[in-house]
Amino acid sequence: MDRRQFNSIPVPLLATVIMFAQQQALALSINDLSNAEASQGLKAALEKGAIAAVNLLGKTDGFLGNEKVRIPLPRYLEDASKLLRTLGQGARIDELVTSMNRAAEAAVPMAKDLLVGAVKSMNVTDAKKILAGGETSVTNFFSEKTRAPLGVKFLPIVTKATAKVGLAEKYNQVAGRAVEFGMMKKEDANIQQYVTGKSLDGLYLMIGEEEKKIRQDPVGTGSALLKKVFGALGN
Repeated sequence: MDRRQFNSIPVPLLATVIMFAQQQALALSINDLSNAEASQGLKAALEKGAIAAVNLLGKTDGFLGNEKVRIPLPRYLEDASKLLRTLGQGARIDELVTSMNRAAEAAVPMAKDLLVGAVKSMNVTDAKKILAGGETSVTNFFSEKTRAPLGVKFLPIVTKATAKVGLAEKYNQVAGRAVEFGMMKKEDANIQQYVTGKSLDGLYLMIGEEEKKIRQDPVGTGSALLKKVFGALGN
């Protein structure tokens, strides 16, 4: 086709042709991936993301110093804490918040083996579901596979850490009465259970964040397989 013929093609039609070509190229590149490659590539990405998230959170200030996952007081106590601060109890409130986040930081390293185990047991259907899923697909996968057993492992660690702060037990007493009056949710009425739940929420959130980075920059991971899998999805 010479330049005059090319220039005579209407712009809308040209745009349609280009879009169709791009779609065909994407379909071909994804179909070039075998089930095994898609599964192996995603397993590598999720294991890498899970370990990175554990290392990021399971250290001093992993929770307390990260606004995305920092565990605040439950909303009911947050309101009460404003009054307590005016009564000179600010230091004790801060101590409780610090102990909650330190408890989460102490518990998270216990998650590594379970998270890696969940990845290794992933089947091809799981892999393709995550690859084609939305931004929360990774969080949902790990939550479904590991939340219950991790809650059991985290709770004793959180209980031990928060027991050092006398205010924690007082919180449970006050919160228990608040539940009776419908002022707060039952699951938030126990500080240990509240912190355990928030610890898991933060962990899954950061795993999703790490996996998102791998999707956006598979080359930066140094893995040829990840580059092939996620590069195909991004072409």
